[in-house]
Amino acid sequence: MPEVRVPAFAKINLRLEVLGKRPDNFHELRTIFQTISLKDEVRFKKSRKPGIELRIVGNSSLSAEPIEKNLVYRAVDVVQRELAIRTGVAIELRKTIPAGRGMGGGSSDAAAALLGYLRLLGKQLPRERLFAIAADLGADVPFFLEGGRALGIGKGDEIYPLPDIPNCHLLVVSPEAIQVATPDAYRWLNAPQLTNSRGTPKLYGFCALAWSLQGGPLRNDFEEAVFQQHPRLAEIKRELLQNGASEALLAGSGSAVFGVFPSPAKARRAAVGFPLDQTFVCETISRDSYRRLIHGRS
Repeated sequence: MPEVRVPAFAKINLRLEVLGKRPDNFHELRTIFQTISLKDEVRFKKSRKPGIELRIVGNSSLSAEPIEKNLVYRAVDVVQRELAIRTGVAIELRKTIPAGRGMGGGSSDAAAALLGYLRLLGKQLPRERLFAIAADLGADVPFFLEGGRALGIGKGDEIYPLPDIPNCHLLVVSPEAIQVATPDAYRWLNAPQLTNSRGTPKLYGFCALAWSLQGGPLRNDFEEAVFQQHPRLAEIKRELLQNGASEALLAGSGSAVFGVFPSPAKARRAAVGFPLDQTFVCETISRDSYRRLIHGRS
């Protein structure tokens, strides 16, 4: 097999609730992930040179970091050590998903690296071991092994598949000048509690949404705190709604904001209103479609 190419799709959170801080200092989450068509691509070739050679195209900030810290490098390094692989590999990571915008680009790249490198080697790992490796790389990485619509609990790394919702057309707006580091977003957040004694526990409402085939209203507990720090993001949300989006939401912990539109044409027309920002017209991807694209199977 001369070359393996694996797409690495972005995600949005249709629902993201932070229930509080855990004894291990991580936060307890309830979230609904959804893969979207915006994507990077990871390419693999066997190399006569020993070790891992990684080239990044399309994101200068990532290229400036030590290559050993990149999640693609780390994922391949783990597989090499797990399977005692000594032959070299040349990898090209072609970036389109903007970094630090809450769309899981790095985590998706890592999952694509795990799957693509195993395919290049013609080898497999037990599913349980593969998910454990993914979770060690990052909380969102296990989700990207299967994609579609899924429930994430715990740190977001405990993943359960949910029924797909009807296809949605999206406009993602990524402001060039604003990045939100996830630790900062948690620091700004006044996390709500799991149970409110004055009303129905919020967990039950979340469970009902998880079972819904329509998905329910969008929600992100980070929005209020992040918008206070970066008012421009609140403006983007308002402008999306004013330009035809039925709903709009902060992506993850930010700084991208996405709007849901009735058609790609209306999303493209709305994109004209954001000349100073990166914009991406895309759509949601079902789990079956994701599997065909990522795993090369039906």
